[in-house]
Amino acid sequence: MAKQQIRQIVLDTETTGLSTADDHRIIEIGCVELINRRLTGETFHQYINPERESDAGALEVHGITNESLLDKPKFAEIADDFMRFIDGAELVIHNAPFDLGFLNHELAKLKIKQRVQDVSTVLDTLKLARDKHPGQKNNLDALCRRYDVDNSNRELHGALLDSEILADVYLAMTGGQVSLLLASEDVDNTQKSKDNVMTNKTKNRGSLRVIKASSDELSAHEANLQQLNEASNGQCVWLRKE
Repeated sequence: MAKQQIRQIVLDTETTGLSTADDHRIIEIGCVELINRRLTGETFHQYINPERESDAGALEVHGITNESLLDKPKFAEIADDFMRFIDGAELVIHNAPFDLGFLNHELAKLKIKQRVQDVSTVLDTLKLARDKHPGQKNNLDALCRRYDVDNSNRELHGALLDSEILADVYLAMTGGQVSLLLASEDVDNTQKSKDNVMTNKTKNRGSLRVIKASSDELSAHEANLQQLNEASNGQCVWLRKE
């Protein structure tokens, strides 16, 4: 009997702003495909003309200029291809409500009744990270440091690059090994790691051998204390009586 294949799509978007309530739009979609937890090389990547300008704050994050998007297709032109690509897969998204909100906003503007969740299941890696690492930073850069994933090319956000990085983080987070000392985002946690190492060493240590001083050694020790006492005019603390 053939083994069932598990298809996952790691997805990210870039947008003109933070809120669909202000009719902000998607300007880039990036997806990479995993089959049975292995990258296949199949991707979906598209820049999109949002038919509006990006906010200054969003532009600082992704660096995708308004002018560069003028000749790109509108979402209506790529919607069918995108929905076919994700159909039946599990979507792996960091902070899924954000991306899903924008994707479903675009579909609703086209009067398409289907939502993304109607054709795909969703796994939110931000929620997964928060469950695994409560109280710590769990943005993508922090997770890259924690799981030794190279993000040196990530000077600006980009949907395809971020989806590729997230794929590596997701695979490490769900099946890899974390380095013992996390990036210095939490001094207390680093100290706890050191304390745990010391505790484990103590647990693995055998019983200590006790060696008692001989009578000659005790006599020599007493003589040394007397000499110290004389030299200090009776101030030798080891000879003081309680």
